[in-house]
Amino acid sequence: MAARRNNRGRRRNRGRFGFLYVLLSFLLIVAALVVGSVVFFRADRITVTGQERYTADEIIAAAQVETGDNLFRISASRTARKIMSALPYVRSASVRPAFPNELVITVTESRAAASIQGEGGWFLLDARGKLVELGSELLRSKAAQVTGITPLTPTVGTPLAVAEEEQTKLDALTGLLTALEGHEMLPELTSVDLSASNTVSFGFAGRFTVKMPLSCDFDYKVRALEYVVSQLEENETGLIDLTRTDRNSFIPY
Repeated sequence: MAARRNNRGRRRNRGRFGFLYVLLSFLLIVAALVVGSVVFFRADRITVTGQERYTADEIIAAAQVETGDNLFRISASRTARKIMSALPYVRSASVRPAFPNELVITVTESRAAASIQGEGGWFLLDARGKLVELGSELLRSKAAQVTGITPLTPTVGTPLAVAEEEQTKLDALTGLLTALEGHEMLPELTSVDLSASNTVSFGFAGRFTVKMPLSCDFDYKVRALEYVVSQLEENETGLIDLTRTDRNSFIPY
């Protein structure tokens, strides 16, 4: 009986020591991984791609990262937000580690789609309505001038804001700019007039005045505009009225 009790005691002790051994081994492995990540996985090289307006150094500075930073301690989402907040022309940014020792930053930049006058001067905005630059009247010539809406407390780096009663007009503006950009027709835009209550008018290609409903599928309407222009002679000028479908959309000057 005593021998059996001693055997059971030894087995229990071996079980305890076995568990402690497994636990200690696990902790040692975790510690080794942590030490390895701190010592070895450092950003010896930071690569920036997709930039045009900004330099790689400007983007790295905005990201607030440096060579030697630990890759595991860099928050990709927070770093991307820092870049977009500091550099208004950056539309989107992604940050990812390329193990073992590289950090890759990829940015997509906006381009000025229109200009609008607001408190403080002239603002450039991208197709999504983000205010990307503030300057003097010289900025007005860099992109199509928008009239018919009034910016509220405009600030570079933030979306254009207007009074509630003008929100439909702002939606029309961004819808039109986005559609034109998507069809690579934005450079042909010369002006945008949102003063009417139910239509948006804009200058196009230096030859046409175009009218569209204030609320519509702008992608569809821009495709219709593209088709109408393709059917005209190069010297023709006039009004392209896309507010109705029951009559000829082109009216020569």
